[in-house]
Amino acid sequence: MKQLSSSQIRQMYLDFFKSKGHTIEPSASLIPVDDPTLLWINSGVATMKKYFNGSVVPSNPRLTSSQKSIRTNDIENVGRTARHHTLFEMLGNFSVGDYFKKEAITWAWELLTSKDWFDWDPDLLYMTVYPQDDDAKKFWQEAGVQPDHIIEAEDNFWDIGEGPSGPDSEIFYDRGESFNNLAEDDPENYPGGENERYLEVWNIVFSQFNHEPDGSYKPLPRKNIDTGMGLERVVSVFQNAKTNFETDLFLPMIHATEDFSDGKTYNSDPKLDISFKVIADHSRAITFAIGDGALPSNDGRGYVIRRLIRRAVVNGRKLGINGAFLYKLVPVVGQVMQSYYPEVLEQADYIAKVVKSEEDRFNETLTDGLALLNDLVAKTKESGAKEIDGAEAFKLYDTYGFPVELTREYTLDEGITVDEDGFKAEMKKQQDRARNARSKDESMGVQTDLLIGVKSPSEYVGYTQLDVKDAKVTDMVADGALVDGAEAGTVQVIFDKTPFYAEMGGQIADQGDILAADGSVVATVADVQHAPNGQNLHTLKLQQPMHVGDSFELKVDAAFHSKVEKNHTATHLLDQALRNVFGGHTQQAGSLVEPNYLRFDFTHFGQVTEADLAKVEAIVNEKIFEEIPVTTVETDQATGKKMGAIALFSDKYGDKVRVVSIGDFSIEFCGGTHVKNTNELGLFKIVSETGIGAGTRRIEAVTAGDAYKYLKAHDDLLTTTAAALKTPQVEEVPAKVAQLQEQIKTLTNEKAGVEAKLAGQQADKIFDNVQEINGKQLITGVVQVSSMDQLRQLADTWRQKNLSDVLVLGAQVGEKANLIVAASDGAMKAGIKAGDLIKAISPKINGGGGGRPNLAQAGGKNPAGLNDAMSEAAKWLSNLA
Repeated sequence: MKQLSSSQIRQMYLDFFKSKGHTIEPSASLIPVDDPTLLWINSGVATMKKYFNGSVVPSNPRLTSSQKSIRTNDIENVGRTARHHTLFEMLGNFSVGDYFKKEAITWAWELLTSKDWFDWDPDLLYMTVYPQDDDAKKFWQEAGVQPDHIIEAEDNFWDIGEGPSGPDSEIFYDRGESFNNLAEDDPENYPGGENERYLEVWNIVFSQFNHEPDGSYKPLPRKNIDTGMGLERVVSVFQNAKTNFETDLFLPMIHATEDFSDGKTYNSDPKLDISFKVIADHSRAITFAIGDGALPSNDGRGYVIRRLIRRAVVNGRKLGINGAFLYKLVPVVGQVMQSYYPEVLEQADYIAKVVKSEEDRFNETLTDGLALLNDLVAKTKESGAKEIDGAEAFKLYDTYGFPVELTREYTLDEGITVDEDGFKAEMKKQQDRARNARSKDESMGVQTDLLIGVKSPSEYVGYTQLDVKDAKVTDMVADGALVDGAEAGTVQVIFDKTPFYAEMGGQIADQGDILAADGSVVATVADVQHAPNGQNLHTLKLQQPMHVGDSFELKVDAAFHSKVEKNHTATHLLDQALRNVFGGHTQQAGSLVEPNYLRFDFTHFGQVTEADLAKVEAIVNEKIFEEIPVTTVETDQATGKKMGAIALFSDKYGDKVRVVSIGDFSIEFCGGTHVKNTNELGLFKIVSETGIGAGTRRIEAVTAGDAYKYLKAHDDLLTTTAAALKTPQVEEVPAKVAQLQEQIKTLTNEKAGVEAKLAGQQADKIFDNVQEINGKQLITGVVQVSSMDQLRQLADTWRQKNLSDVLVLGAQVGEKANLIVAASDGAMKAGIKAGDLIKAISPKINGGGGGRPNLAQAGGKNPAGLNDAMSEAAKWLSNLA
């Protein structure tokens, strides 16, 4: 067996398929782009959907990639099995309507067995095939596989719903008898069975059918190849590792964790080994996820990251690591993956900062969770029960990040078990909620070839002209079919040349008209998108007949276009200004460029202050006032990167790219339209800034005339305010407002003083009315106060004077009712808890509440029930055993 590192294996795979005419696709961001059906990129083919469903035609139908992916559907198995991971790399080769079974099988065998490549022993390889797939069996034998190494399996048919599907062939590597965990006669002891000896390393899917919406299967217009080889598994074979974790992909993180622990070592205790593996795995997943722009939160992708961090921290506690440590593994992950993912080390400081912040927060939460667990154990013992309630165990898991295994281990020493069935029931409820919240449309989409074969050349000339004469109709679609012409209605049309910009990169499409030779309007342009082969596809609303071969004048709405390109140039200025203010980790997360405003989403960990926004806005306006020329150069990607151009990680760029430069301030890859000079923007004004998700912020802004209108409206509002305040100059408004605020503060304090005096007078009467109930002294009363704060002040006075065992006060504040309950130290020792009492009496005011054993409060919507609440308090105390 060759001695190869993970980096060498990855590169060898890609180099092999490059030698077979494949284009190497870079590993895409883990955050899906324009695909709401996926939470994460979870496979290599997930990034190829647009090619397989026919919405985009790739420049080369042969593609290969090593795609980082995340799956968390069986997170509980991570660390417990040899090959479960949250983040993994999927090596793949893809054919989009080009080669098929014979080439895919022949090349797979060559890569695996050739001395120039993997050089694996052919006798150790086995293939499973779909029983009805005679071609696959034939091609494997022709490649050199012995018939007894080809196994038929009914489940070798890849189908995830509507869209491409077909038989597949799995490749297994025989790791030898030393890995055998089953008896010789066990029915699972074969390649493809549930065993440790035969390791699945590759799956080749032969997509040849369309799974139709009605459930039928029809031959695909274009047959495809989709393969997946798990890098981690292949590395374990090359490095003769017992599991994936004993490879150079994971051992550096494991050894670093050993250094953080209190003397714990890997391979010394099977239980501790699980914790080492969990930490190594999760450190990779969170590092890459945060690096790609996701941040910890309570929902979606952010919740996955939060859960992974918490799980790793809890396992760190098992290894004796009590402080933050996970963030220290970020640069270790970066070093391991540096050869193919250099951006991880480049962002290591930022990623580590995010991880440490989350670790610190959870370590505080973890302490609270342990306190709750101790309380649960104490209550369970007091009640004489031997089992922790399943719902409470789930609360520990869901709120505090305690896996049920940890709760079980913790309570075992106390002779108490956990209601596992109750826990599972609560877990299922959560899973059902999550499943219902996900999109039902998880399939790839039915493949269509309507426009795949339409390759008529179409030139976009809108960068330099907005009015084109003699533009010829080359292709037309109406009612879902290619047609030669249409009399009316909505059609889609390709012209041999066009000035209409097709929506792309957040910039909306141009609007305008299609004119006949006599100047009459033949159609209005409702939308422009890109056809699968890249032509601008115009959606037209016909007012006159149109046919293929006809020529027309195409005229863009110049005013609409001008406003859009002003806002587009402003997004470039804004993007760079944000980087200047917040740092290089800030990335564009989306944009929308309309004629009347722009919207810009960006990643940022933390809040954005008014001072920050003022700096950003000032920078943009400074560049506008400097009257900087905006220039565009068409070049290749490599040259563009050398120029310093910023590329969006989620965008794909062709061989030729446009580099838009605003002096030396901003340089970006961009196919959109722009002004010639920043002075055309006139003015830039941010109108709003909000958070739209975990670590993602949104700015909306206006330029030019819309910025003037915005400022004019605010100026009018200020003038109106000055008039209302009777100040002759608007400059005096802040001083006048401050003066009024001081007056209000003075009056409020005076009012509070009077109310406190009145409350004190009421308290003297109420505190004198002490009831003796069940051996305890109780004071109750409904008082007239203006806030819950004053009720708390009365409770403080009561406690200082030690007037009774229990105090219950109520008050109507506005339309609502408030209650407060206080218990003395003696009452608490006797088992009387303010929180229990407040829960008993708050229903009388149609409310609820809670608090500590010595003080609790409640609010409700029924002030008329306050006296009933007082009576209920006396009744509760009298019934107390």
